Amino acid sequence: MIHAWLQPSWQRLVELGERLPHALLFVGPPGLGKRELAEALAARLLCDAPRPDGHACDHCEPCQWRLTANHPDLMRVVPEADAVAARAEGEGELSPREAGGKSASEQIRIEQIRDLQAALSITGHHGARRVVVIDPAEAMNPFTANALLKLLEEPPAGCVFLLVSSAPRRLLPTIRSRCQQWHFARPDEAALAHWWAHADKEVKALLAVGGGMPLAAERLARSGGAAMLARFVRDLGGLEATGALRLAGQWESWLKSKEAMAAGFGLPELTDWMLRWVGDLAALRMGGRVRFFPAQEGVLAALASRTSVAAASACYNELLQIHKVSRHPLSLRLVLEDMLMRYARAIAGARG
Repeated sequence: MIHAWLQPSWQRLVELGERLPHALLFVGPPGLGKRELAEALAARLLCDAPRPDGHACDHCEPCQWRLTANHPDLMRVVPEADAVAARAEGEGELSPREAGGKSASEQIRIEQIRDLQAALSITGHHGARRVVVIDPAEAMNPFTANALLKLLEEPPAGCVFLLVSSAPRRLLPTIRSRCQQWHFARPDEAALAHWWAHADKEVKALLAVGGGMPLAAERLARSGGAAMLARFVRDLGGLEATGALRLAGQWESWLKSKEAMAAGFGLPELTDWMLRWVGDLAALRMGGRVRFFPAQEGVLAALASRTSVAAASACYNELLQIHKVSRHPLSLRLVLEDMLMRYARAIAGARG
């Protein structure tokens, strides 16, 4: 499905036709539908008879192969963790991480690119067209990226690479330079009008904390985001009474709970919320407006009156550094303690 805010880009892609470059990089914040756009384009490229609107017909033989996940010329390169989670969701089971088992890799491994190279060395099964979807592209380490670079520099005939990224700066410059980049921004109010009219109340409430990304808000709502957001706000409101160290222990248990793991809510997501919370706090202190937590503007205003611009800004920068290592913390408990103690010091700062 191509959402309204991506329709202009879809039309431009369709109009390119055979002039489509061999590698495209879709860039933008998570929750916009970049993956769906890439999948729709892949389906179109492999379809024998695309519809007038550019979409795949879903009836021809290649489309039937694709719909049953058996198309030999459509290759997806994703982290093992994403593949495991997708299989578990399709089968209605818990992923190993949710069940307390060994976590799958969150990186795209160099072996996957080597397997891709081997697959592309063989002639396509249905015509000359083959499509490779790599998502998220920033999940490649430098060794993996360099292996892919060789394919992008000398692409097999008829092969189109579709890379999807929410963090393009983590890609090698040489990877970015080999791709035609398509940048997508947060949709404006006009583009969101149709989506907003059909979204339920809970999803709308989560749109702001999701950075204005509609699909992110929908995913958050499906995974119990409203309850998690309520807990986050309640816990921060009671921080002085609870204490940073004790709350860190409670949050550690929360992030390790089956519910949080099933929702994909971990330290990266929690630190992201903290960044947005402190960002709103700093904005209020400087005379700006609340962006991410409009429903908590009163609470934030009271906190802003107790801190200084310097303290709020310093806390934001400190949390930004914590967020950068949140996917690979040496100790979850220590990171949470550090984060909450820094925040506690900021809201206890002198007026200024």
